[in-house]
Amino acid sequence: MLEHRMELFACRASKNFAAKVIDEMNGFLKDEKVHLGSSEVTMFSDGEFQPAYTESVRGATVFIIQSTFPPTDNLMELLLSIDAAKRASADKVIAVMPYFGWARQDRKDRPRVAIGAKLVANMLRAAGADRVMTCDLHADQIQGFFDIPVDHIYASKVFIPFIKSQNIENLAIAAPDMGGAKRAHAYAKELGCPVIICHKSRAKANVVASITAIGDVEDKNVIIVDDMIDTAGTLTKAADVLMAKGARSVRACATHPVLSGPAYDNINNSALSEVYVTDSIPLTADPSVDKSKIHVVSLANTFAKIINKVYNYEEISSEFIF
Repeated sequence: MLEHRMELFACRASKNFAAKVIDEMNGFLKDEKVHLGSSEVTMFSDGEFQPAYTESVRGATVFIIQSTFPPTDNLMELLLSIDAAKRASADKVIAVMPYFGWARQDRKDRPRVAIGAKLVANMLRAAGADRVMTCDLHADQIQGFFDIPVDHIYASKVFIPFIKSQNIENLAIAAPDMGGAKRAHAYAKELGCPVIICHKSRAKANVVASITAIGDVEDKNVIIVDDMIDTAGTLTKAADVLMAKGARSVRACATHPVLSGPAYDNINNSALSEVYVTDSIPLTADPSVDKSKIHVVSLANTFAKIINKVYNYEEISSEFIF
């Protein structure tokens, strides 16, 4: 009978995050230590690529760490890696996706459009994934798109202790739009502070027409909480509105730093004093980009604990705040 064992691998876009997860795991494991499994990607002249494992995964529970932010090659590499593990006789394959790309395409909001989140869920299952781990889905109900177990982690697990450690006076939590009201309420409940709701109308995708704030803003140190920052258009306009209504300061906590297009410039030119994000997506490596307002709070320890508990068939409910 084959020995029950864990193998951890990472696709290219999440190698650094995977290394941090393994460091965290080796910090609390008492017995055998874990390592990042050996793999390679063969590139072809037409742009295609082929992932391969350079060590045996036969009979193992394989965790593959990869966030599926653009380009789409990141998603394709994850799918091919899952397929390769199943064809190499892995016992189970678990896709660890700190950022689940395409999650904003969770419904038909206009005629004749795709539901990308459901399609990605189907592709992960078709590739051979037995389980998915992810963090702060754009909408909780995306879990229902899967016919396999989903471990949905909340970044509040790291953000709320971090916010408490800052000892911010006259704190208020704000939602950047009506869709984030539930998240803002959960943060405010844990932090014992009031909630502000920003109501926005969009001219088109990634373009905000107007924002109004509902709630007591005067003299508050406001933290806007959201699941992601893309172009930062909504976030920075909300910050400007809150400052205009009398806020003492405005910060932001956003799980996934997509930060596309003019995002860095928008943040640097806005009323935001600080922006807290996680390492689900790496920040740009461009040294010419000013990242001084952006601070990273790591999810590595949280993912390390949940990976270990799932592998050992332990309950994970204690790892969730809301």
